[in-house]
Amino acid sequence: MELDMMLSEHFSLYELTRSETAARKGIDNTPTQRLAGKLIELCQVILEPIREQFGRPYRPNSGYRSPALNVEVGGSKNSQHCRAEAVDIEIAGVSNFKLAEWIRNNLVFDQLILECYTPGIPNSGWVHVSYRAGQNRGRVMTYSGGKYLSGLVA
Repeated sequence: MELDMMLSEHFSLYELTRSETAARKGIDNTPTQRLAGKLIELCQVILEPIREQFGRPYRPNSGYRSPALNVEVGGSKNSQHCRAEAVDIEIAGVSNFKLAEWIRNNLVFDQLILECYTPGIPNSGWVHVSYRAGQNRGRVMTYSGGKYLSGLVA
């Protein structure tokens, strides 16, 4: 699988699998063909509509994580990143709270988590959003101060 392969109009396999930790530790972060198909769906259903809405390019902070990489970065053992169902994003010049609000109000998703956001600091934290074919829970949370809170809390 070629890393420059485009998964959608604006997002490549490289962007959804790149990891400084994987590169530094020599961890293979290449998804299977089946998982690459799930990344294509994630791009089409989540990432492309966000790009269209905000009208500016952005690069996901974290997309697919192999199980070995997930352990190395301290991810949850049930992380949807390992199933090619989740992405962490930020868009320069857009408040992460406003980004999370737009996703909540406009997209179908499994989980939406506003992570490590500090009110009054628009670019603090990041937005985690996941999508899975079939049943999506539409679960919305804020992770702050080591706790998960229901809904978007600023």
